[in-house]
Amino acid sequence: MSLKKTLTIAGSDASGGAGLEADLKTFQEYGTYGMAAVTVIATMDPDENWSHGVYTLPIDVLKAQLKTAFSTGIDAVKTGMLSTEEVILTAGDAIKEAQLKNVVIDPVMVCKGEDEVLNPGNVDAMISHLLPIALVTTPNLFEAGQLAGMKTPKNIDEMKAAAEKIHAIGAKHVVIKGGRSIDPNKAFDLYYDGEKHFLLETPKIETTYNHGAGCTFAAAITANLANGLDVKEAVIKSKEFVAAAITHGWKLNQYVGPVMHGAKNVYGAPEITVTEL
Repeated sequence: MSLKKTLTIAGSDASGGAGLEADLKTFQEYGTYGMAAVTVIATMDPDENWSHGVYTLPIDVLKAQLKTAFSTGIDAVKTGMLSTEEVILTAGDAIKEAQLKNVVIDPVMVCKGEDEVLNPGNVDAMISHLLPIALVTTPNLFEAGQLAGMKTPKNIDEMKAAAEKIHAIGAKHVVIKGGRSIDPNKAFDLYYDGEKHFLLETPKIETTYNHGAGCTFAAAITANLANGLDVKEAVIKSKEFVAAAITHGWKLNQYVGPVMHGAKNVYGAPEITVTEL
């Protein structure tokens, strides 16, 4: 028996809902063998209203982890929280050396609850070292604006413009996660394959329990690619997966509620509408 091998290069969420913990749960749901190279450890302080702390691991520790993981023969890799320019460069170099095709870049720039880029120099580093090797990148609206060098998109036309700018930098496929920010009654994501734009739509999901949704979406794409799906199908199937996970999100404590990673396999998935624009 042989399983496809998936790797996440990401931060550890001590609460278990996002980061590499979400990635590994997702990889497992897809029947792949998940591995992780830890970049940072993110903590949340219950005595300070769940305020976040971010602790970057020494770069030599990251390099040792990457050497271990890539030596096994990785089928697909994703990146998550990369806290410094050096971490971004190190991850990018390791992926290039491995000559992987299935590369998903989730350009995490902030911790949940924050509204400023974790490290402003990271945006330029991502543009230089990660987007050119990305088969798929999955920015949210804020991240898309940062990468595209424009204001945060506020409508579908601005999402399309951002996707085209990000594609021009080097990412072969771009998925901009719009969520309910574009339409309060629906959840929109925009997929751009370099030629055509597609709108992926689900009905509004009435919940605030969505911690880890972005990580889960990117991890699902990674696992789908490892399992042999083409990019468009991988994105659509991943949208179904994360929509189900959000639908069945649950309360962890008074501060946060994570998505349910096994929801699609247990309950099925909401209908996804795909429209070419």
